[in-house]
Amino acid sequence: MRAASGHRTAEWSVAAAGAVSAGAVGSWAYLRAGAGPADVARDLAVGWSFAGAGSVAWWLRPANPTGRLMLAEGVTWFVGNLQGTGVPIVFALGAWGEALNLAVLAHLLLVYPEGRADDRSERWVIRTGYALVAVGGLVRTLAYDPAVEGADASYLACGRCGPNALLLVHDHRFFAVADLAYRWAGVVLTVAVLVSLVRRWRTSGLARRRILLPAWVAVALAVAFVGWEVLHVLTPDTLAGADTYLTVPSDLSQVAVPVTFLIGLLRMRLRRASVGGLVIAAGDDPTPRRLQEELRRALGDPTLRLALCSGSTGRHGAVFTDPGGAPVRIASGAVGPSTADDGRDATADSGSRDAESMEVAPYRAGPRGQAVTVVRDGRGAPEALLVHDSALHSDPHLMRAVSAALRLCLRDSRLRRESDALASRAREAQRRLLRAADDERRRLERDLHDGAQARLVFALMGLARLRARLADGDAALRSDVAETERTLREALEELRDLAHGIHPAVLARAGLGPAVTALAERCPVPVVVAAGPERYPELVESTAYFVVCEAVGNAMRHARPRAVGVTVRPVGGRLVVEVSDDGRGGADPAGGGLRGLADRVAAIGGTLEVSSAPGDGTRIRAELPCG
Repeated sequence: MRAASGHRTAEWSVAAAGAVSAGAVGSWAYLRAGAGPADVARDLAVGWSFAGAGSVAWWLRPANPTGRLMLAEGVTWFVGNLQGTGVPIVFALGAWGEALNLAVLAHLLLVYPEGRADDRSERWVIRTGYALVAVGGLVRTLAYDPAVEGADASYLACGRCGPNALLLVHDHRFFAVADLAYRWAGVVLTVAVLVSLVRRWRTSGLARRRILLPAWVAVALAVAFVGWEVLHVLTPDTLAGADTYLTVPSDLSQVAVPVTFLIGLLRMRLRRASVGGLVIAAGDDPTPRRLQEELRRALGDPTLRLALCSGSTGRHGAVFTDPGGAPVRIASGAVGPSTADDGRDATADSGSRDAESMEVAPYRAGPRGQAVTVVRDGRGAPEALLVHDSALHSDPHLMRAVSAALRLCLRDSRLRRESDALASRAREAQRRLLRAADDERRRLERDLHDGAQARLVFALMGLARLRARLADGDAALRSDVAETERTLREALEELRDLAHGIHPAVLARAGLGPAVTALAERCPVPVVVAAGPERYPELVESTAYFVVCEAVGNAMRHARPRAVGVTVRPVGGRLVVEVSDDGRGGADPAGGGLRGLADRVAAIGGTLEVSSAPGDGTRIRAELPCG
């Protein structure tokens, strides 16, 4: 990694030094050719602005060719000035490459911001531009005699340009035809570039247009001024003197081009900072639709679509669905099992069955300027897709940051779902245990009522009959029978109380309100009950009754209250049970009894609140779901 970084630094340093040297040599040659200081300053400002902006862009995004193209534009800007060196071969090379910077500029315009041309026609225009300079410029140079053609053949006055080392055709008419054809070919190529730019604008999404707009405004002005200058050369009589007024604004408009290009690239870089807040903005439990909206906002792409892996597979691999649940169809083979880094790309289907898959490098945009970023989990399996404007890939670090943030959100959401599912299963298990316990208590209550209680009743009846027959018998025997009868009655009452505590029959028969009222009637202190006759689910009623029994029992045992209040009422789909007393207070919510009570309430999805300030009584409030 360090070796690669050092190699990149060396390349960048050499290129930057070359641009500075080219500017220095070009300015010296321009001065030698007769240009004034103001013209040289403007010329140097244009060339070095491209070189400086390109150097910064190259340093920030070494994988994107845009920075190197801007640097090349800055270097080639000074090629034409070499005609003023006075060296014949250097003059010839300067005359030959005088328009090379325009070919580089066209190349830059057609690949910005990704650094690659998306369309075959754009690639054709780029190649034609370089071919025109190579062939047309050479043919023109072979017949260019500065001593004969004078200053009209070049933007340099060429008072001291020197001879042309490549001059082979000494024919003024041949040069005039070659020069005119060369310039008109440049006009046609300029129109082709403009047409390509218009087509590109029309097929671009909002994210790309936001990047392109500032640069293209400057480019439009620059192209207009350059076109005006070309027309001046082609029709000097019609536009006589116009070059005097257009040179300065033309150069200044060209200075604005690299500046706006760099601003566009830096805006993309600044978007990385907004991605950092994606996790926070998405919230504690982000839904797919919320994630999609936050991604659109962070990336400035309202067309972005998020698709999550559904967990099932189809003919072509994993199946993805959008936030609405609709399947998202992409190119066959674009998403497969892999352990590659996040941020791999594939061409968006965009309605075409034959969209081809692509790798990260070289990057190729989809038919409508869209691309697919595959977000993979830690095992390399596809987890989500981002269908977005392909212009966002001009900064691969941005998409890697987005992938990492999205993966974190998805992982957090998945862990939350798994945790909620585990909690739900635990609550369901607790409910089943409570139901089983209630069923067992109900069975015990039935068995006691139908078994032991019944036998005790029969025994009491038998003793009563025996006591009646012994009315005139032994007094001691009658006393023993009466004592046995009294003992059996006490045992029967205790057994009935036990059965009632296990599961009162009135609760199952009449409901929660009557059961609580019956409980209050057996208490040694006044208990005020406010409870209606409404019925609730069986598990809710048994839990609420348990809360009342425990709360009232704790008050009797520990608080020494003068009175107790019990309120049972439904509120918004939940049953609210409140038990309050005027006793000593100071109950510990973490104590065994109250903790067990809270566990019982939580087992059915309810909540329990305990308020017990010392000397201010105790208030217990339970909310139970009625659904």
